[in-house]
Amino acid sequence: MFACMTFELTDPFGDHGIRRVAAVTDEALAQLSVDDLLDELLERVRDLLKVDTAAVLLLDHSSQSLVATAAKGIEEEVRQGVRIPMRSGFAGRIAAERHPIILEHVDSTNVWNPLLWRKGIRSLLGVPMVTEGTVVGVLHVGTLSPRRFTDEDVKLLQLVATRAALATRARLSDADRAAAGTLQRSLLPYQLPTLPGLDVAARYVAGEGGVGGDWYDVFHLPSGALCLVVGDVIGRGLNAAVVMGRLRSDLRAYSLDTEDPATLLAKLDRNVHHFGPDTLATVVCAVIEPSLDVMSISVAGHLPPIMVGPDDEASVLDLKTDLAIGAVPDQVRHSNRITFEPGSVLCLYTDGLVERRDEPIDERIELLRRTISADRAETVCASVMYQLVGNQHVPDDIALLSIRRLPR
Repeated sequence: MFACMTFELTDPFGDHGIRRVAAVTDEALAQLSVDDLLDELLERVRDLLKVDTAAVLLLDHSSQSLVATAAKGIEEEVRQGVRIPMRSGFAGRIAAERHPIILEHVDSTNVWNPLLWRKGIRSLLGVPMVTEGTVVGVLHVGTLSPRRFTDEDVKLLQLVATRAALATRARLSDADRAAAGTLQRSLLPYQLPTLPGLDVAARYVAGEGGVGGDWYDVFHLPSGALCLVVGDVIGRGLNAAVVMGRLRSDLRAYSLDTEDPATLLAKLDRNVHHFGPDTLATVVCAVIEPSLDVMSISVAGHLPPIMVGPDDEASVLDLKTDLAIGAVPDQVRHSNRITFEPGSVLCLYTDGLVERRDEPIDERIELLRRTISADRAETVCASVMYQLVGNQHVPDDIALLSIRRLPR
């Protein structure tokens, strides 16, 4: 039977209690990775509370389940990949209700994971790991003989869990940023493809918050046409980068069956609604025909491209724009056919280039329009980044793609 109690997250122990907590969360742990940190933490917690088992389960927000990440005395939890659904059993309830729980008798009626009672654990104490109002996971300890955990045991474990949650979240954020950056760099084209008569250049800059879901892509189609894509997955961090990678790969796969950009985006939208219903992304896709004279452009909730004619006059293209990918299922999508004259330049970009908190976006797009000229693609990218970014720290990712049709 559950015995549930709620406690203040203050230090009630005085100097002796502070020293006991410091023994668990001292500066020696500061440089450890997440795995090593949790491993050392659990060893110290076992010694401090004189318990037989200790475990940390971290919350996987995408599946809303707790994943066994580190354990002492019950290492099988990690090795067997145990997952506990939120609100289920002992750990699931702790995470959902955000307060400590004591089990004075462990059996199949009050724990989700059968390993716990098969291991012979008789009593359990668990507390939520919370930082900045967000549940990070659950820390629990157990004994192989009956034990009545005291209020001091609960408060001490809660204090350790709170400090561990802060350190764990910081390390996971760093790891996510590093992984997202690696993934982003691996998916951006190492070398832009060449096509006689065309000149292509691109830029990608991560925002202050780290890598997100912006990307650009350029690739040949079976007919010899050239496909240009710039997109922006709504969200930040590793999850946005992973979604971005999937969308990029899906678009490339669909391009083997169709070269109409509206059909490409319709297929992508259908995929997102079926496999990733929480995904939202803006995309602009352009296909330049092998003759180079005409291109087709489809826009899914994205900012409009800018084109400069051979007369060096730039304009924001007035295109039929559809809703973002993932917004509404089975939306009819449109292709816009545009003449691409020799000497013209097309510029595609994400909102990180033109959105600033203290400036109207229309003024920023107008600045971009005035900056783009009928010059080499690399010169266009350099001029745009100089005028619209300069030496500023950009708040959001920027993807920029320019393509010029060479004069005859």
